[in-house]
Amino acid sequence: MQDEILLTPWRDFPMEDTDLFVPPDEEKWDFVLVSDIHEVGSEKETKRKKFLDELSKKGFTIKKIEDKKLFYGVRAPKQIFRKYQWLLRNPDSRLQNPDAHHEIPVTTRIRLVNFILQNTVTSDLEKLHHLMKKKVFEAAFPLHEKEEVREFLKEKWARWRDIFCQQPIEKIRCYFGEKVALYFAWLGWYTYLLGIAAVAGLVVFVAGITVFNSSQVSKEICEASNTIMCPLCDQKCPFWVLSDTCTYAKVTHMIDNEGTVLFAMFMAIWATVFLELWKRQRATVVTDWDLYRWDEEEEELAMELINNLQHEPRQYQHSYFRSTIILLLVLVMIVVLIGIAHALVIYRVVATALFTQSNSEFLREQANTMAVTTGAVLHYITIVIMTKVNRRVALYLCELEKPRTFSQHENNFTVKIFTFQFFTNFSSLIYIAFFLGRINGHPGNYVRIAGKWRLEECHPSGCITDLFIQMAIIMLLKQTISNVMEYLIPWVAYKLRKRRRPKKRSMMLGEEEEAEDPCKRQWLSNYQLGEVNFFSLFDEFLEMVIQYSFTTIFVAAFPLAPLLAFCNNLFEIRLDAIKMMRLRRRIVPRKANDIGIWLQVLEAIGILAVIGNGLVIAITSDFIPIQVYKYTYSPCMTENSTGVDCSTGYINHSLSIFRIQDFEPHTQVREMRPDFEIKECRYRDYRNADDYSYTVQFWHIFAARLAFLILFEHVALCVKLIAAWYVPDVPQSVKNKFRDRKHSNLRKELSMMEYSTEV
Repeated sequence: MQDEILLTPWRDFPMEDTDLFVPPDEEKWDFVLVSDIHEVGSEKETKRKKFLDELSKKGFTIKKIEDKKLFYGVRAPKQIFRKYQWLLRNPDSRLQNPDAHHEIPVTTRIRLVNFILQNTVTSDLEKLHHLMKKKVFEAAFPLHEKEEVREFLKEKWARWRDIFCQQPIEKIRCYFGEKVALYFAWLGWYTYLLGIAAVAGLVVFVAGITVFNSSQVSKEICEASNTIMCPLCDQKCPFWVLSDTCTYAKVTHMIDNEGTVLFAMFMAIWATVFLELWKRQRATVVTDWDLYRWDEEEEELAMELINNLQHEPRQYQHSYFRSTIILLLVLVMIVVLIGIAHALVIYRVVATALFTQSNSEFLREQANTMAVTTGAVLHYITIVIMTKVNRRVALYLCELEKPRTFSQHENNFTVKIFTFQFFTNFSSLIYIAFFLGRINGHPGNYVRIAGKWRLEECHPSGCITDLFIQMAIIMLLKQTISNVMEYLIPWVAYKLRKRRRPKKRSMMLGEEEEAEDPCKRQWLSNYQLGEVNFFSLFDEFLEMVIQYSFTTIFVAAFPLAPLLAFCNNLFEIRLDAIKMMRLRRRIVPRKANDIGIWLQVLEAIGILAVIGNGLVIAITSDFIPIQVYKYTYSPCMTENSTGVDCSTGYINHSLSIFRIQDFEPHTQVREMRPDFEIKECRYRDYRNADDYSYTVQFWHIFAARLAFLILFEHVALCVKLIAAWYVPDVPQSVKNKFRDRKHSNLRKELSMMEYSTEV
């Protein structure tokens, strides 16, 4: 069953809308609405009819096709687009051919029709999103059509074989609109510059491998066969020899070396240069699109008036009471996320205790590493779950705010979801980087959870390896499992929907095949694609910005982060392209001249990167303690020895002495050998042997850490400011282009004035 309904009498159409006959295979439909087949006279059927009647009053042409669902093709009258062009003097207007069916790009048509559909109000004061919540309509989407641009993008862009090819940004803009095109332009630019950071990180990592066996600190640990260390737990854990952790120490100093400091500084500068160069790239791109000075608010007001001439704009309002409530709720959510990070800490503590008491010798020996590894996997699972929770909470808070426009709603949502995701992703990393091994007390006076489980300790060579393992596992899982699921879920869902579609009935001999409306086949194939919504592009941006955070904030502990991100992004670009072109319905195009509030988020991450890397080097790394030892307590300074490495003796200097008799009463320690009596053991800290108070060396190192942190951050921020000044946001060519355009316009106006005066 199918019919076409011209719900507005022909005489009421503007004269410009009387078109010549358009063959069915050339029909163009701006949108398709999908509904279940409701009972005649039911409430849902009545609401659907009221909404379609409202569209008909605005001159929309509606075509109905019935299958297992009801499909309504919607085509807007030309007068709507002429009003749009007139109000905004749209440069897309083709005045030289006013009778063309598409006087403006398809993306503009879809965007304008979508705005009218979303803001059409029925007599019951209900809009389309209200009707979709009540299941009156199931879906509303623009169509993927067999256009030349689409076929080009499918063959030259949305394929894995094109992974190293340049993206056709202009054609992406023509098909998906400026918002999507700017996302892919930004992602391509980010990936391009990430290649430089990846090479630098790889060089630092390889340089670390070259010192794997040559580090003096590692040599001392490997040769410390007589250094007895204190037990790692209260029950069943024996004393152990420092040299047993030789390999762990070598890995630590492969990561923690002088190159780490230089790389952290390099990444702080890289983040600034990347953003400044992106601003220039963006200015060039949007100037070519004639959108550099585009006013979003003016366009929204124009569409409001086109939809309803009696529309009154909403006034700017601010409620301090509502803002205070929102702020308090955000703080409560942040506290919850920090609480989850604390739960992960408790897991690591309990897991370490259980592993050390295991019957397996491997688990006992690698208890700390196993706890870190399983904790990282659990952290990843927490990220996956909390991402969904964070989205719901952020949406709820945005609804409480009652933003004035869609853009304001999007900006508010972006800030909240990024804040929540930042704490979800980084709370555990912050604990490992800055608190692990520093708040656990010392033998005889350990800090305990519930008075039972001791907090974790750092290895004598430092805690940076724990941070390295945590980041490596999270990034690898996010870039493998998450990306595989991101592709497989829509692909499998699409294949299942296609299989459910009934096959054509076999024809009997002599029976004529009933002609099928080409629109029906096209609409059904589009309906079977994955659903798109407000989050479709937002999720891609959020994923990349969180990755950018991993790549910059703690990069001092994980130099391979840029390389992993670079490899991931090469696939991510094509993955997103394939999803948009082949697996999902056509996204509603949106006009834009920048990436929005994401730029401010990226700039904030750049500042956090300076602070984070400064703290990692000053607190997590052993770089500062080693330098203090070299220039204050080493043989080079005390004995004027020039033929030895200045870090000789550092490990012995960094370990404190604990008397066995001072253990807590409930501590039960296994002896190393029955014939070997131990009276004291060593532990990582700077404390006196008599009363366990901090030594002078501790305060020297503390002052040096603080001084380095202040110096590093001030130098890095100054370099960032200089780089931002040195690289102008807008290229001179763009400025000259606008200047020449102004000059040309003024000359034309003056010539016209003189001509009119002469006449």
